[in-house]
Amino acid sequence: MYASRKDIGYSFGDDSKVGSRPIKPDPNVDGGWAWMIVLSSFLVHILIMGSQMALGILNMEWLEEFNQSRGLTAWVSSLSMGITLIVGPFIGLFISTCGCRRTAVIGGVLNALGWILSAHASGVRYLFLTFGVTAGVGSGMVYLPAVVMVGQYFQKRRALAQGLSTTGTGFGAFLMTALLKYLCTEFGWRNAMFIQGAISLNLCVCGALMRPLSPKDVASEKYVVRSNSEGKREKALSQSAETIKSNGVLSEGLEKKEEATNEEVLDSVQHIETGNKSRSGRSMYGLRVLKTVSQLTVTIRKGFAVWYSSYFGAASLFTNRVFVAFIIWALFAYSSFVIPFIHLPEIVKQYNLSGQNNVFPLTSIIAIVHIFGKVILGIISDLPCISTWNVFLMANFTLVTCILTLPLMQTYITLAVACALIGFSSGYFSLMPVVTEDLVGTKHLANAYGIIICANGISALLGPPFAG
Repeated sequence: MYASRKDIGYSFGDDSKVGSRPIKPDPNVDGGWAWMIVLSSFLVHILIMGSQMALGILNMEWLEEFNQSRGLTAWVSSLSMGITLIVGPFIGLFISTCGCRRTAVIGGVLNALGWILSAHASGVRYLFLTFGVTAGVGSGMVYLPAVVMVGQYFQKRRALAQGLSTTGTGFGAFLMTALLKYLCTEFGWRNAMFIQGAISLNLCVCGALMRPLSPKDVASEKYVVRSNSEGKREKALSQSAETIKSNGVLSEGLEKKEEATNEEVLDSVQHIETGNKSRSGRSMYGLRVLKTVSQLTVTIRKGFAVWYSSYFGAASLFTNRVFVAFIIWALFAYSSFVIPFIHLPEIVKQYNLSGQNNVFPLTSIIAIVHIFGKVILGIISDLPCISTWNVFLMANFTLVTCILTLPLMQTYITLAVACALIGFSSGYFSLMPVVTEDLVGTKHLANAYGIIICANGISALLGPPFAG
């Protein structure tokens, strides 16, 4: 259960001073395995975000099957999408404890379980628990690591990499809509959800691809710790205790002390194991269990301490005023992208444009242009003479302007132009991890982005009903 800080995605210490030797830059940064991380994140966006944008197909089936009100039935889809994002801060605890890879694999299993259990639903309220909560939490456990890992593996072309990976949302909207429509027609909605649950197990494969960027060399760390004298260890412990009192943050000295103590305990256990081979098999098994539990306990304690300090300690992210303003923005931002998908059909019906819309749906225009918007805005943001923040703000302004003018468009052509602008400008959502990292740094990206997507989840959950 050992999770390196590189896998976790952030640290309050200075990782460059391990053993007083400089750490060489990883050759996979901006190349090599980094593109496999982009592929993994791309597939995650297809299977999670694409599936959620295609839930309108299942929503129609649920209305017919359970004969409940549209408002009550719509909460199933809203819960799934909202919880996927809202659980972000709590997923940060899993990442700091288990690492991105294990968190994503567990989330893939949980997401698939939610789909499969939903195939046996006896009512809408049953779907609240199985699909809204279970599948939603599983989706969140895969989605956050997929975004964080891309940020870890890219430095020079981070905006482009995030743009490429998040285009999976647009592709997924097409693929999953067609797939769910076919499965519901051929096998019924229950079997369709069961099959989709089996497909969602591929999220575990995506999680397995998220290998740590540069795992620690535990053996060399052992040697460095053991070479310290007992007096130096006590001095480091007292200094780290003073640091905790003054800052409320775990210092590097205390982490080394805990690791040294843990290593001594584990070494003593190993010594007992090798020196007492003649004992019964039950005693040997008990020693192995003790070793595993000791290792797991220290990992959990350290992960929880880092997570807790990030939110509630002296180094809390909420002491950054610009980041707090960014959170307030995120509480409203995501609804501007979701609202057109919910309310465009009503506008089309109001202006008697259903015939033209059936030939080429306006929502499809948004999804198609959205794919190109993410890639093009990512390329522009990576240019040395362009500020990522300027691109982010201009695209945001364009999006909200189009949303405001959308009800004023009364012909199909003008609506199509407005939808194309909405799709292109909404590509700036792929820049959110980049600007978040600019505010808080790579060390705190997992927790910070977890807060941002939580705010986006609230926006997605409450925005469309408020607009309606």
